[in-house]
Amino acid sequence: MEKLKEYLRLHRDSEIYPSDIANILRELDESQLKKALKLIPVNIIGHVALELPDRFFDDIVNSLSVDELTLAIKELESDDQVEFIQELSQIDSAKALEVFKHLDKQDQLDIQKLLSYEEHEAGAYMQTEVFTAKEHEVVQDAIDRFSKLKREGKIENVHTVFITTEDNRLLYGIDLDDILTFDFKKTFYENIKERDENFEPIRAYDKEDIANVVEYFKQYDLSAIPVVNSKGVLVGRITSDDIYDIINEQATEQMYNLAGVDDEAEEDEDVVKATKTRANWLGINLFTAILASFVIGIFQDTIDSMVALAVLMPIVASMGGNAGTQTLTVVVRQLALGDISQSDAKRIIKKEVAISLLNGFLFAIIMGIIAYIWFDKGMLGVVIGLSMIINLFMAGFFGSVIPLFLKRIGVDPAIGSTVILTTVTDVVGFFSFLGLASLILL
Repeated sequence: MEKLKEYLRLHRDSEIYPSDIANILRELDESQLKKALKLIPVNIIGHVALELPDRFFDDIVNSLSVDELTLAIKELESDDQVEFIQELSQIDSAKALEVFKHLDKQDQLDIQKLLSYEEHEAGAYMQTEVFTAKEHEVVQDAIDRFSKLKREGKIENVHTVFITTEDNRLLYGIDLDDILTFDFKKTFYENIKERDENFEPIRAYDKEDIANVVEYFKQYDLSAIPVVNSKGVLVGRITSDDIYDIINEQATEQMYNLAGVDDEAEEDEDVVKATKTRANWLGINLFTAILASFVIGIFQDTIDSMVALAVLMPIVASMGGNAGTQTLTVVVRQLALGDISQSDAKRIIKKEVAISLLNGFLFAIIMGIIAYIWFDKGMLGVVIGLSMIINLFMAGFFGSVIPLFLKRIGVDPAIGSTVILTTVTDVVGFFSFLGLASLILL
């Protein structure tokens, strides 16, 4: 509480950063949080809410009246308005509808427009606030108009002026630093024609997959990208901060999928919901564990005749599992980053198998020596060494093949990969170790 009061006091006459306030609120307990929310200016509390984890949103909404929520949303850009309304709808749909009705007509139209796009489409992530100038507009007139809008707080984070035709079809994108070199008395068209430069911007289409737009930002190092419809009409822009959020969401989803959990369920405070989603994957894991135990059961007589096998066999399975997880993590991540194409599949498989085999030989020697010294049986060292090589080879092979195959058939390579790989390394590890022991030692 005191930390928040001090921050607001120090920034009374300067810009308040919602992320700073969000960091302070994270440290408060529930009783302190409710008091702290009353101190935050309504005009920035919408920004603060979107900076915080979802579990804080309920407290923020309950602390504000409909009029205050309306004011908070008005201060947001269109893409953030949509996110806020969607979050509010999940908590209290009636209140969300009432707040929506209190918004300006233009805000309502913008929200409805963005909500009309599918979740994977670029249009769902754009903001409609863009600064544009007509191709035959005098540069000085556009600068005066820009200056007025900026002073009134109607535009922010503008780095590029988009030049359009009279019917709003996108022609050019000109950075502000380039505009400073223009002849202000001439039109944009005249300035552009006098220069031997290409001002045609990289653009995204509103129905385009957002994954493609993420790649544009990575490839061309963009700060913003204009969004046009099928007729080339400028309908909005997507900024780098939205792309960073998408990349973080994708990375989080990928990590959760590798662990066999659902990202949406984990962000929800409902314990039962999270329990159910985790139980689904744990049930599949239980089946694979039973399968591995069945393999062990086949060699029960072999294990009974030599207790050392029971002591050593978890090592083989564990090493294979860990080696496979290393390969799987590297391949899945490279696929997500676009570093692997379908033509690279053979190269990746060869590389990962080679790495796993080299490690297999290394740890086969180490474990063979340990087994020989531990149990005073030379051939036992040979058995576990050979088994280690076999299992690490399979771990490298399947750890790379499984995600590549899933990607090929259009399935997220992170989903199910871990379960399949664990089954392979456990079954192969136990079968190779106990099978070789039956052939060589007995």
